[in-house]
Amino acid sequence: MATNQLPNSVDTALRARAQRVIPGGLWGHMDVSKLPDGYPQYFTSAQGCHLVDVDGRRFVDLMCSWGPIILGHQHPVVDAAVAQQRGLGDCMNGPAPALVELAELMVEIIPHADWCIFGKNGSDATTTSVTIARAATGRRKVLVARGAYHGAVPWCSPSVAGVTAEDRAHLVYFDFNDIPSLEAAVEQAGTDLAAVLVSAFKHDMGLPQEMPTQAFARRVRDLCDETGAALVLDDVRAGFRLSLAGSWDSLGVQPDLAAWSKAIANGHALAAVTGRDRFREAATKVFTTGSFWCGAVPMAAAVATLTELRRINGPAHMKAMGERLRQGLEERASHHGLRIDQSGPVQMPTVMFVDDPEWKRGFEFCAEALRHGAYFHPKHNMFMSCAHTEADIDAALTAAEAGFRHVAR
Repeated sequence: MATNQLPNSVDTALRARAQRVIPGGLWGHMDVSKLPDGYPQYFTSAQGCHLVDVDGRRFVDLMCSWGPIILGHQHPVVDAAVAQQRGLGDCMNGPAPALVELAELMVEIIPHADWCIFGKNGSDATTTSVTIARAATGRRKVLVARGAYHGAVPWCSPSVAGVTAEDRAHLVYFDFNDIPSLEAAVEQAGTDLAAVLVSAFKHDMGLPQEMPTQAFARRVRDLCDETGAALVLDDVRAGFRLSLAGSWDSLGVQPDLAAWSKAIANGHALAAVTGRDRFREAATKVFTTGSFWCGAVPMAAAVATLTELRRINGPAHMKAMGERLRQGLEERASHHGLRIDQSGPVQMPTVMFVDDPEWKRGFEFCAEALRHGAYFHPKHNMFMSCAHTEADIDAALTAAEAGFRHVAR
């Protein structure tokens, strides 16, 4: 197991302090103890697509805060909108006009969206979507793909600690992109099927990523239409990176409900559920709320973020940078006689070594690339941002070259 710590570093000292007052030192996916040695846990600043850790090391950021940063850290347009709204008020007795403006903007941008409601994180959005589907249909069963990640609450958490069988009593499983498996799950749910919940693409950690096939997406849509169930698209991770219209728009398939978060407000805490008119009444009946769910600053940030993404065609820029990275990595790995598996959309690349089931070569590669100034991940999909330039990608590729050379030795 990697220790991640650098001797006599500020990061090491902070980890030791945290261990005394925080269970485990840190929680969830933000704990980097399972990453290669030398990966920083704490940072002091970020700008554009660059990070500076507490020991003063600077990195090209290829994780973008695990997805929320889509325009770049401290983007001036978003920061200006945030400053203006903060000067007026944030957490008030009710929402600011930014709530209505943002809902109107999302309904305008997203083809299936007739309405929009908000929360704070991805688990809020997926849970609300499932609850609305059950309220609208009067049914209980929800189909989910094996291994898919839909949040960090008992009904869908990847950990079963503290989870009861009753929490997941009405989940039925299928295999992503496997139509017979999907059809069998629908048959098992029978007349009690409320929803089919699908990720934008198969992005299970530690495995090659898999885009949905046209046939699979179409069959999900047809089965939902035939049974009256809701097609719920979990676009929390991929939303606005592949397309502003939703990640299945290019397949010609629109969901009934969709969950959004991560990139919606360029790093400010916000989530959303969008839906068709069929589910509007149910959305008024379920009770979803939170003390900070009407915070005005994140909504102002989201309006600025989506407006800027549309203005600059952000997905196209991220695609171009992702293609440059993918091609450069393939060329450099091949030069050193190494085989890598690059999967998923180029805007959200996953890079792993072939025949490296325990990611040993991946750890060696990432640790060496980190020492040369690029923050890669050995087994989770990464994220492009609109702040990445050709020069930034080339700098990351220079670090990758050092990583491949190290592995080849």
